[in-house]
Amino acid sequence: MARDQDVVELTLAAADGGALPRWYPGAHLDLHLPSGLVRQYSLCGDPSATDAYRIAVRRIPGGGGGSVEVHDGLPEGSVVHTHGPRNAFPLTVPGRGSPTRRFRFIAGGIGITPILPMLRAARRLGVDWSMIYTGRSRDSLPFLEEVAAHGSAVLVRTDDESGLPSAATLLGDCPAGTAVYACGPAPMLGAVRAALGGRDDVELHFERFAAAPVVDGRPFEVRVASTGTSVAVAADETLLAALRRAGVAAPYSCQQGFCGTCRTRVLDGAVEHRDTLLTDPERAAGLMLTCVSRACGTSRLTLDL
Repeated sequence: MARDQDVVELTLAAADGGALPRWYPGAHLDLHLPSGLVRQYSLCGDPSATDAYRIAVRRIPGGGGGSVEVHDGLPEGSVVHTHGPRNAFPLTVPGRGSPTRRFRFIAGGIGITPILPMLRAARRLGVDWSMIYTGRSRDSLPFLEEVAAHGSAVLVRTDDESGLPSAATLLGDCPAGTAVYACGPAPMLGAVRAALGGRDDVELHFERFAAAPVVDGRPFEVRVASTGTSVAVAADETLLAALRRAGVAAPYSCQQGFCGTCRTRVLDGAVEHRDTLLTDPERAAGLMLTCVSRACGTSRLTLDL
């Protein structure tokens, strides 16, 4: 276990000393904490190493409690249960079903964790790539030395030295055939998405570490198909929270839109998808994530629960 500023780095090994399941860049692990909380953390070590996993957790005092428990309640030698790895943020491989010719990596703060293995993979594949790593200050950037070791392909830019970066700065030179991988704060991801709007010659892949805020939320009603129960969802609460409040047995884990545990089929009604996990075919098949997505407007949803 290593600590750097408000980030703790954990090395996890199998209790029986055996080999761990293999994983690929972008994967995350479900960490079952002693309190019963389940949190998802990106794997940031070497995918070829099967003797240990590496994760890094930034302390968030006002968060959901998981990061504080990891920092204060998991001394070296602790035994924890995990599930996975799973990957909702996979790195495309040029020439293997992807038209990608180069990569652009964008990381903000602790968002560097899923990007780190991608840098090694891009270098190993011999693919042209560049990266920008941003944060409040250099002291706030985890793994800065490890990132800087990649040399001129990486631009480190901090708010205290240069101010907030523009979308153009984040994207840099982004010609056709570029696959953009971004992970960091919601405003940063929003700026990147807006700047790439309408460009179908660039692939955008992104992952956020917190749920998208309920913006302009409207109240709506949901019906549970198995019981006929109707539940009112307030403008400022998630569908999952409303279901739990009503005593409906709905599956969930991360409550942030990226683990997929709360995936539920919609039998009737229009959905406003706010996750980055479900594919277009899954959405077309009527699936939604109840922890972040909502009904379109004030329409009513019927769920297969």
